[in-house]
Amino acid sequence: MIRSAMCLLVLATAAVAGAAENGKSANATIMDATGKPVGTATFSEKKGGVEVKVEVAGLPPGKHGFHLHENGVCEPRGFATAGAHFNPFGKHHGGKNPQGKHAGDLPNLEVGPDGTAELTTTAEGVTLGKGPGSLLKEGGTALVIHADPDDEKSDPTGNSGARIACGVVVAK
Repeated sequence: MIRSAMCLLVLATAAVAGAAENGKSANATIMDATGKPVGTATFSEKKGGVEVKVEVAGLPPGKHGFHLHENGVCEPRGFATAGAHFNPFGKHHGGKNPQGKHAGDLPNLEVGPDGTAELTTTAEGVTLGKGPGSLLKEGGTALVIHADPDDEKSDPTGNSGARIACGVVVAK
């Protein structure tokens, strides 16, 4: 009887853990404006959104706006092909905006004096599955790093400046 109860507890714990992570994942190779790889991003679906882990090197030190963009295209130089911020729910820009933020708005990426940065954050309300918030929608999405910090409130981009690095989000 005790053994059966313990087995049920283990199975219940595994089910709860599985509900938080459904195993869907994606990644992106982040390139600079010359097309040289400068980092990677991994995406894992979690309860309430998608966890984004970024590791980069060779970028200018300081804070940089960091967003998901609406098109899965990263043509070097200006990365304009990535389009606007990913905003399937029609919100305003920035975490400090009382009317809500774009689904693609992420916190600033802080690059150290050695040109490297690591950040783990969650893109709330997005998914790697089906639906309007899918990062793997037809046409894809991209992760873009900007030259300047995001002020987290100004529409449409938070005054984050030029696009200096970009990676297309692809399913693993």
